[in-house]
Amino acid sequence: MSIVVDVGSMMTGEMMDFARLHDWSVTYAEAVALQRRLAAQVRLEDGVTPSLRRVAGVDVSYEKHGDLFFAAVVLLSYPDLQVVEEASAVARVSFPYIPGLLSFRELPVLLQAFQGLQTRPDVVLVDGQGIAHPRRLGLASHLGLWLQLPTIGCAKSRLCGDHEEPGLHKGDYAALELKGDQVGAVLRTRDRVRPLYVSPGHLCTVARAAQVTLACTTRYRMPEPTRLAHLLTNRLRLQAREGVGLD
Repeated sequence: MSIVVDVGSMMTGEMMDFARLHDWSVTYAEAVALQRRLAAQVRLEDGVTPSLRRVAGVDVSYEKHGDLFFAAVVLLSYPDLQVVEEASAVARVSFPYIPGLLSFRELPVLLQAFQGLQTRPDVVLVDGQGIAHPRRLGLASHLGLWLQLPTIGCAKSRLCGDHEEPGLHKGDYAALELKGDQVGAVLRTRDRVRPLYVSPGHLCTVARAAQVTLACTTRYRMPEPTRLAHLLTNRLRLQAREGVGLD
């Protein structure tokens, strides 16, 4: 993967930093083995501070069949959910599309975006899976280990596991179970609208993940942090299509 544009932060000053967890030059077999090893490091405990003040949302998007990926991090104040800071990055990605290994495509450019962030979040909401993953290491869990921050997966569709249908009203949920373990909550974020598949990523519990996601959801199906990050990646893709900001 090579970074071609780093859109950066809308603020200036000291940027967020984090330790390097592993190398990205891996084969399919090495990536699977790495996931299994990293999954053992995920901590399913409530690391979200009671004095929660800063919530980040992240998203990664790309043109269908394209190799140019757009990542965005939007930092919001909590509980009023006002935008405090944005950071983004654009990169060409060579890792192939393989179900279950999406973090190896999306996470490198997302980490580049985080390096443009000035303020460290208290918790990060991810448009993707946490431990609700065949090897218990979805994008949210992988990101949490890199950043050593509480992370929550807020996926629009189910990757694995079984569940009953939740109630029809906002706040209703059903347990998402995988091989006898509860790995998430199927959470209704709007009345009579398709639920989200919420799972803890790292330093979070299922209950806390559902509580934070619901608290960050206003009148849309998606919580505000990931919804705004998605809108930002769409703007970046449109600019790239029109040749704006790319040399």
